[in-house]
Amino acid sequence: MFGSAQEPVVSPAAAEGPASYRKSLALLASLFFMWGFITVINNTLLPHLRSVFELNYTQTTLIESVWFIAYFVASIPAAFLIERVGYKKAIIIGLIVMAVGALGMVPAARIPSFGVTLGALFVIACGIALLQVAANPYVAVIGPPESSESRLTLVQAFNSMGTFFAPYFGGYLILSRTVSGTSLEGTQITLEQRMADAQATQLPYILVAVVLVAIAIVVARSSLPTLGSGTRRANAEERKRLSLWKHRNLVFAVPAIFIYLIAEIGVANLFISFVILPEIAGITPAQAANYLILLWGGMMVGRFSGSFLMRRFPATRVLAAFALFATVVMIGAATLHGPIAMWCLILVGLGHSIMFPAIFAMGIKGLGPLTEEASGLLIMAIAGGALVIVQGWLADQFGLQASFWLTVACELYVLWYALWGSKPTNDASAEDMQPAEA
Repeated sequence: MFGSAQEPVVSPAAAEGPASYRKSLALLASLFFMWGFITVINNTLLPHLRSVFELNYTQTTLIESVWFIAYFVASIPAAFLIERVGYKKAIIIGLIVMAVGALGMVPAARIPSFGVTLGALFVIACGIALLQVAANPYVAVIGPPESSESRLTLVQAFNSMGTFFAPYFGGYLILSRTVSGTSLEGTQITLEQRMADAQATQLPYILVAVVLVAIAIVVARSSLPTLGSGTRRANAEERKRLSLWKHRNLVFAVPAIFIYLIAEIGVANLFISFVILPEIAGITPAQAANYLILLWGGMMVGRFSGSFLMRRFPATRVLAAFALFATVVMIGAATLHGPIAMWCLILVGLGHSIMFPAIFAMGIKGLGPLTEEASGLLIMAIAGGALVIVQGWLADQFGLQASFWLTVACELYVLWYALWGSKPTNDASAEDMQPAEA
């Protein structure tokens, strides 16, 4: 049984839709904001760590690979945890795990230690994976199924709002307060300066930990509706006649999420390193962080506008249009030089904006009692971000700009999924739709 007896029960196709659960959705939006915020702080942190630990591109992208390996490790256990303790307690646990990881960045900066840094980031990512497994399907099924893509895209816009503010926060509290962050590419930094720079990460992560604990307290004092039995993990008897792999929209959504994350994380993590190149914009990392804000701002604008468009046009067509746009601008980023190449990379944020929520909602459409299990698989596919290390290797071997051809290939798969792979089969949502007992 999910949740406590005091929590209201929600059937996945509740006719009243999300309006009746506005407070719950607003609270969930704060979670989306925070995990977007923390994830993108890493993008600001990467060039800083690259200088402190004198890393090459492969080692730098290893940091983000460890982050996304956590999704692979934690997502399926998270689905079992949600079944055991309910959505509300799982969300609180996820927030506390994230806070512990954020505090782990303090000793990592004091030592300083690359290994401890990787460990702390892994713990934070495990907490985020738990939140993702809980919150994404909750938002997708809490209202009418025909508007699930629009609803999830709208709430994901608050995730993008977090990603929009994070580069400014990280740029101000980390990059602008360090020697490496205010120096041009190629400037020699002494050992003493690098050790002093390492301390700059302590305050931002202490503040993040405090906010996470505060949100956990708010969630603990709130009343979140419990999802009905139509979205519960199927019991042993039901499981014999239900199969995830008979749902084409899910089967192709898992690699779509995996591949999309390679594109999104590759662009975000290598953005600053790309923009500071003399042949592109030739600016400092601190200045480049301001342009990174525009990349994430484009994702926020795209999600708000995408949510609006998906209420008027088929979600598959909207996703296809955004994927085609992303393909075009990424070809520009991979081939052009000067500021225009930088602006192409900024604009891909607009193309990427609706991809995750649209693919996720399409992937679980018609899954009914298999929704939780499918959600665990889709969140596990976020581990695709770990393969950003492949782009780091390509950058070391063939040049940073040439490595963006990998991103172009990723956009093309999402375009294919929108046009064909997302078509649902074997609707299971009509079965087992009675509300769970409170």
